[in-house]
Amino acid sequence: MSVALIDSGLGLLSTAGWVRHLAPELDLVLLMDPEGAPWGPRSTSFITDRLFAAAREAVRRDAEAIVVPCNTATVTAIDVLRREFEPEVPVIGTVPAVKPAAAAGRSIAVWATVRTTASSYQTRLIAEFANGKPVERVACPGLAEAIDHGNVAAAAAAIDDAAARTPHHCDAVVLGCTHYPLVAPEILRRLPAGTALYDSAEAVARQTLRRLPRATDPHAAGRVEVLLSGREGPLPASARAFPVGRALAAAGRVPREALVAEATLTPTLELRLPRQRADESEPA
Repeated sequence: MSVALIDSGLGLLSTAGWVRHLAPELDLVLLMDPEGAPWGPRSTSFITDRLFAAAREAVRRDAEAIVVPCNTATVTAIDVLRREFEPEVPVIGTVPAVKPAAAAGRSIAVWATVRTTASSYQTRLIAEFANGKPVERVACPGLAEAIDHGNVAAAAAAIDDAAARTPHHCDAVVLGCTHYPLVAPEILRRLPAGTALYDSAEAVARQTLRRLPRATDPHAAGRVEVLLSGREGPLPASARAFPVGRALAAAGRVPREALVAEATLTPTLELRLPRQRADESEPA
């Protein structure tokens, strides 16, 4: 039994890691698009075409679920992807964890790509799930791209810029791009003490497993296959800069430490990983 995860770059790592941690017996197909990356500034038609090409390849390889751990792709094309492949193959999207942050009574900022920040999709999400609380939108130009390239200095500069534009009264930052959990320690270091980060990777992984019949051997070790713009290859070298990337490259079970290592916390800081159904915060 296999699960396909599709993103232009390293944004799929955290969700793939959680799937691997929770169900190490499953085969994973990681479909990245280095030739088309980053998707953030691309046109709707470009993103849709690349996403469909990857999804069709995943189905050709007998994937039994398609996960899109990319907020930009979810915003752009998740509905048409579902119309094409469901109900035969479930399609699971990704959304920022606004709902649990609002439920915790936090004052919220959402960090996301420029495209997602400006989208009507994020506007609807906030209107529906922020419980009427004001939500600050903070675009993070260049951060996802820096992570994809393993460019620590560029990522730090982008985080500094976003942190400077995040109002000090915000005590929760929702990570609205799946790349950002990979640099959670750097984000936390630049925010006021006591700030909580909210990420949806674990929730998406759990929702994926709920959509699958589980009849495999939980003691088996599934394969990890990587496709780079349609061609088989290794995980990009930049993935190994992150604990979860190194664990996936080793193709064994991903330990919890590799997933929470991206968010090693001081006693005054916390990382919230919501466990609610991922689709609860997705628009119809």
